[in-house]
Amino acid sequence: MGVLVGRKAPQFRTKAAVRNTIVDDFSLEQFHGKKVLFFFYPLDFTFVCPTELHAFQEALDEFAQRNCVVVGCSVDSAHAHLAWLNMPKAKGGIQGITYPIVSDLNKTISRDYDVLVPNNEGIAFRALFLIDQDGVVFHQLVNALPLGRSVEEALRVLDAQIFYEQNGQVCPANWGNGKKGMNPTSVGLQEYVAASV
Repeated sequence: MGVLVGRKAPQFRTKAAVRNTIVDDFSLEQFHGKKVLFFFYPLDFTFVCPTELHAFQEALDEFAQRNCVVVGCSVDSAHAHLAWLNMPKAKGGIQGITYPIVSDLNKTISRDYDVLVPNNEGIAFRALFLIDQDGVVFHQLVNALPLGRSVEEALRVLDAQIFYEQNGQVCPANWGNGKKGMNPTSVGLQEYVAASV
């Protein structure tokens, strides 16, 4: 699995379903100056996937408050995305999702992000990339297919990055919004540990 943290996120131009329309020339470049949560899921019309897509939707305002946009992606066509968007949530659909869902039909985006499942007909793992306002990846997470992701953890990592940018302090284990950071020095570590005893 390739590590993209610290590197520019691979760029692309492709079709995406946005609400009830298909955008032909969708790109992450349009979000320059904002943070982006870009996530891959295996396939439309499946089981764990709609729970994740709805969970990100439910937290959309929280991401927006942090100047972060959410974008999903799978190897399905934009037309399949649109059909799934028109299926009610109670029937396993994703009706009500308002963020863009990218079509990676030729699998080049999944390859560029190195998240294709080996020997599995070319679907993507449950991968998540947090990208900063300059287009650089600062966090990536890749789960096996049966394991749904935690939206709360994505928000926690996003908060940690914002905290670091604003304060210059690093975030120790189990850091959460409202908790103390640490100066990245030997003295800073000693002070943090002493305060935690």
